[in-house]
Amino acid sequence: MILNYKFQNFMSFQDNVEFSMMAPNTEVKERFPDNYVHVAPACDILKTAVIVGENAGGKSNFVRSLKYFKKYFKENEYVKSYRNRVHVNCCEGYCGKRGNTLQCFELEVWLEKECFYLYHLEMDFVGIVKEELGYKGGVGEEYEYIFKVIRDQLDLDCDKDGYPCTGDNQCKTKAFVNYDLDIPSYGKEMEELISKAVTNWNQMGLFTTKLAILGDEHALRFSDWVRNSLCPESNVINYDLYKSIKSEEGDFLILKDDRFLEIFQMVDRSIIGIKLDEERPFYKSMVIRKKKDGGTLSRELGRDSSGVREFFAWAVQIFKIVYEDKVVFADEIDRVLNPVLSERVAAFVNGKQHCGQFIFTTHNVLHLDLKNYMKEQIYFITKDVESLESELYSLADFPEVEYEKTKIYEFYMKGILGGTVVE
Repeated sequence: MILNYKFQNFMSFQDNVEFSMMAPNTEVKERFPDNYVHVAPACDILKTAVIVGENAGGKSNFVRSLKYFKKYFKENEYVKSYRNRVHVNCCEGYCGKRGNTLQCFELEVWLEKECFYLYHLEMDFVGIVKEELGYKGGVGEEYEYIFKVIRDQLDLDCDKDGYPCTGDNQCKTKAFVNYDLDIPSYGKEMEELISKAVTNWNQMGLFTTKLAILGDEHALRFSDWVRNSLCPESNVINYDLYKSIKSEEGDFLILKDDRFLEIFQMVDRSIIGIKLDEERPFYKSMVIRKKKDGGTLSRELGRDSSGVREFFAWAVQIFKIVYEDKVVFADEIDRVLNPVLSERVAAFVNGKQHCGQFIFTTHNVLHLDLKNYMKEQIYFITKDVESLESELYSLADFPEVEYEKTKIYEFYMKGILGGTVVE
C-alpha cells in the first residue's frame, strides 16, 4: 500500500508534489472505520481517494507520472529524463544542457508484516543522479538504506556548443559519469564490480533492478511490488477496447471467478450471469439478465451499452484491488462511475478486508462527499493559466471546511477550493 508519493518537474507539474494515503491521527477516523487499514501502531493507511479538477488541469499527468515511474522497473530501460516529460518552463529549446531537466520521484510503501520501504530517484537528461532504497521494520524505526548511489562526476562532450540543437534527435552529447556506490550488505569487492559496470557508461537501468537480479531480498520485493501491484491506468478513451487489445495475463482467470460477477452487478442489478468467450472476453462474452417476467435475456457484451462495456473492464481492476491487494490509479472514469455507481464502488472497496487501494480522478463535483470520504481522501488539482503549472493539494488543507456544516459543492463552484477554470 502507498503511504506517500512525491515527484517534481514532470509535465505540467514543476514544484514538489506531495500525495499521501495516510489516515489522520484524529478522532474523525471513528466516523469512517472502513476507510482505512490498520497496519501497525500509529499507522493507518487509506483505501480510497478521489482527485477532482478542471479539464487540462493536470489530473492525467499525475497518473502518467506513476506510469512513467513504473516503466523503469518493468522494462529496465535506459533511465533519463526526456524533453517532452519535463515542465515546459524548464525547457530551453532542444538542448538538455540549457534547461532544468532534473526530475525527482519518491515513493514510500508498506508491504505485509510491518515492512516499509522508502525509494528515491533523481535523474536528468544524462541519466541517474541519485538513487536509494531504504527499509524499516516498524513505524517508530528509522529507515536504513539498502543501497545509496550518487553521481559524483559528470563530464559532457558536446560538439554543438554555441550551435544548439533544433530537433529532438540531433543531440550527440557524450557523457563520462562516475558514481559513488554504497551497499552496506555487500563487500567492497562487489561494490567495485558493480561500480565498474556503470562507470563511463550512462546508458543504464535502475540500480534497484540490478540488485534484484543479483538476489537482494529487499530490492527484489520492492521491484516486484512496483511491477505487479502498482497499476496506474491513464486516460484511456475506451477502456474496454484497451483491455481487449492489451489482454493482460490473468484477466481471464478473474473473469471466471464468481466474485467478479458480484462486482459487475453493481452497474446493473438485473445481470445474473456471464457466459465468457475465451478468445475475445471483453467483446464476445454474453451478459445474461433476468427480465421482469422471470425469463432471461442474453446480449453480447460488444452490443451492450458503452457504460456496461467499460465497467466490465474496470471491474477487473476493482477485483484486483479487493482480492489481489493491487493499488489502482484510474484516470477520468466519469463515463463509467456516475455518483451513484461511484458510491457503490467506494462502499464495496471500503467494506472489504484487504490491502489494496483505489484512487480515481474525475471532473464530477458530486464526488465531493464528506459522508463517504474523510477530508484526507479528497484532493484537488488545478493549473495556473499564466505559469502553466499544475498544483495538487488536499481538502484537509482547508481547516474552515467542517464535516457537518460545510457544503463542499458550493465552496468548490465559487472557486474557494480551487480546481476550477475560474480562479
